Amino acid sequence: MNVFMLFTGSGPLVILTSHASIEEPGLLEKLAGKGVDRFLAYEIPLGLAKARYGMHFDIVARSLAETDDLRVLDFDGARAFRLFSFAEMSGPMAHEAAKTSSAA
Repeated sequence: MNVFMLFTGSGPLVILTSHASIEEPGLLEKLAGKGVDRFLAYEIPLGLAKARYGMHFDIVARSLAETDDLRVLDFDGARAFRLFSFAEMSGPMAHEAAKTSSAA
């Protein structure tokens, strides 16, 4: 499992995924399907996320194993900023989907 804080156009969110990397095509497809096709990602150490989110982490992790390979751990960017400092995370990794057409 991996934990990432994503900075997106609609604000920060924290995700939990079974994918080994934020850059795996399958994960990028799932994120794009949810409207997240451009972001900066910071990796959060798994043990740190588990410690900071406590029981909520365990509940989300259980549902990850049962249903999907991507779960949102935190939609509240302000809370995520309070829980983690940049010094505790690695990154950023930037992703921007290729544009299919140019805007006029």
